[in-house]
Amino acid sequence: MSAAAAMPAPPSGEQRGFGGPPPPPPWVPKTELGRRVHSGGIATMAEALATGLPLREAEIVDKLLPMLHDEVLDVNMVQRMTDSGRRFKFAVTVVVGNGDGYVGLGRAKGREVGPTIRRAIDRAKLTVIEVFRGCGSWECGCGRAHTVPFLARGRSGSVVVKFRPAPQGVGLAVGDVTKPILRFAGITDAWGYTDGHTKTTVNYAQAAFRALRGLSELKVTDADRARLKIVRGAIGRSILPPKEEGAPGGFRGGRRGPGGRGGPRRGGPQRGGPPRGGSTGARAPGARGPPTRR
Repeated sequence: MSAAAAMPAPPSGEQRGFGGPPPPPPWVPKTELGRRVHSGGIATMAEALATGLPLREAEIVDKLLPMLHDEVLDVNMVQRMTDSGRRFKFAVTVVVGNGDGYVGLGRAKGREVGPTIRRAIDRAKLTVIEVFRGCGSWECGCGRAHTVPFLARGRSGSVVVKFRPAPQGVGLAVGDVTKPILRFAGITDAWGYTDGHTKTTVNYAQAAFRALRGLSELKVTDADRARLKIVRGAIGRSILPPKEEGAPGGFRGGRRGPGGRGGPRRGGPQRGGPPRGGSTGARAPGARGPPTRR
């Protein structure tokens, strides 16, 4: 056998790490909860939250909730003036959830959009909560956990958000910012009421998340749990489509999302209609001014 045949084949682009970020290093837990999850002593997210230990490692959520979805709610560019000029940063708000009773909200700032989004996703994983769901509307008697069982109220800044139980088939009658939060929590029907300056996307999203978090902290009696068909956390059925491995998260696009604020730039080809007179240079019917020369 020749020496050329004995030499191993060169690694491909994926093996060398070209065309994408390098693979993450192996997880080494640093907290008590992380060591329990890593050893297999805790197998579900409900058990991890029931321990009362702080959730400080995003790898815990990655292992207990592997099919977690994420979506960017808002990307806002902030700037400050210094002696050497302007300094720009991006503030990103992200929601994560599995569509089956678990949802989290995170926010991060950074100079680059990509690393900031990944850092916001990790922070959202650290705020994952269990959400109460049930059939709390007097107009519905389906017995399925599809809406909030009680009135939920949350506030952040001047924004006040209220969620009321809705019958099956109504859908999410809420704002565009809170729809991903409720959908990632596994809620398909709800009435939404807001007050305050809801154009502030950050306060709007935080108020909605605090409403769900306050709902999960209620103490429910066994009679109400049986009457309203209340469940807490996962029930084994997600309302979200299955997530492909390595698929990027979605982007809802806030007021300052990709493409800028308010759509295309002024003066672009999408602004207004065709020029007067069409492409031949003739005078349009009803147009003022002398006709153009041919």
